Amino acid sequence: MKQDKILSGSTVMLVLSLLENGDKYGYQMISELEVRSDYTFTLKEGTLYPILHGLVKEGAVESYEKASESGRMRKYYHITRKGLAELEEKRKEWQTFSDAVNKVIGGAANAFA
Repeated sequence: MKQDKILSGSTVMLVLSLLENGDKYGYQMISELEVRSDYTFTLKEGTLYPILHGLVKEGAVESYEKASESGRMRKYYHITRKGLAELEEKRKEWQTFSDAVNKVIGGAANAFA
């Protein structure tokens, strides 16, 4: 499957979804995305961090530093109200897109029945 092409249009939605249930640091988001997608989606750091920086710049996400259990400082990301609103909008767009695709790929048999 060409997951890169499919994933590219939905990465912001996926990142915001990962933050919806709590603050996370970068590697934690990468790992959780893999697990939650049954290892279908993998984000590289070089893809994730520019997305996060853009979300911070637009006010959808905030970042802060916090010491980990090992004492190492980590940068955590937190979704804002603006980010939650953007996530809701992106989910609606995805649902519309997904419904249309399903009508096309599932509708051919129905059209000739």
